[in-house]
Amino acid sequence: MIKRTILMIDDDADDRQLFCDALQEVAPESLALTFESGVEAITQLQNNSISTPDFIFLDINMPVMNGKECLTALKKIAHLKLTQIIMLSTSTLREDFNDAMDLGAQFFMTKPNSFTDLCDNLRNILENKWKHMLRN
Repeated sequence: MIKRTILMIDDDADDRQLFCDALQEVAPESLALTFESGVEAITQLQNNSISTPDFIFLDINMPVMNGKECLTALKKIAHLKLTQIIMLSTSTLREDFNDAMDLGAQFFMTKPNSFTDLCDNLRNILENKWKHMLRN
């Protein structure tokens, strides 16, 4: 198994815990780092206080700095050039998807309604099987 560093930025503690539980289920060898704000994550990443993540899962709707603003800031951090950034949202709006892609996200994932679906989505993303997840 591949050991990856996976960062999750979400202001909702329950969503962060559910994400970590799902990640433990599908990729137990991975290191999960969570932050409740983009500001906190960006500070740690800019200071090289944490390992460069392979993936960043970023909630779009957060106070202070929303996901789109955070994505823009993350894209300016040179050592994150190879990091895959996946936007997360309860939104199914095409506009949110398009904005995320235009800002440089590699994928936009609507938060699933079940733990099983979250595990399946994470597994597919970590195994680079995104194309079959894309909807028109």
